[in-house]
Amino acid sequence: MENGRTYITSQNHGYVVLAEKLDNRKAVVSHININDNTVEGIKYLDTPTFTVQFHPEASPGPKDTEYLFDRFMELIDMYKNRRINYAQKK
Repeated sequence: MENGRTYITSQNHGYVVLAEKLDNRKAVVSHININDNTVEGIKYLDTPTFTVQFHPEASPGPKDTEYLFDRFMELIDMYKNRRINYAQKK
């Protein structure tokens, strides 16, 4: 939803997150499945974390969602360089 793009992903829906149950002060929906409107990703606002409900490493578009791994590595680098502190909030 951030960049207005659509991705073909590999999924296994055994359960889903209900968007209306998210505390919008702590998390926002970052990805939505256009076929069934289920939540496919969440970005947390009070911690440097995110999640997706699909397989970003799968083959439908092997490099399409590579940016998620780049984002993850950026968070690791930020932590290692002490620019973020995971223990800020408990």
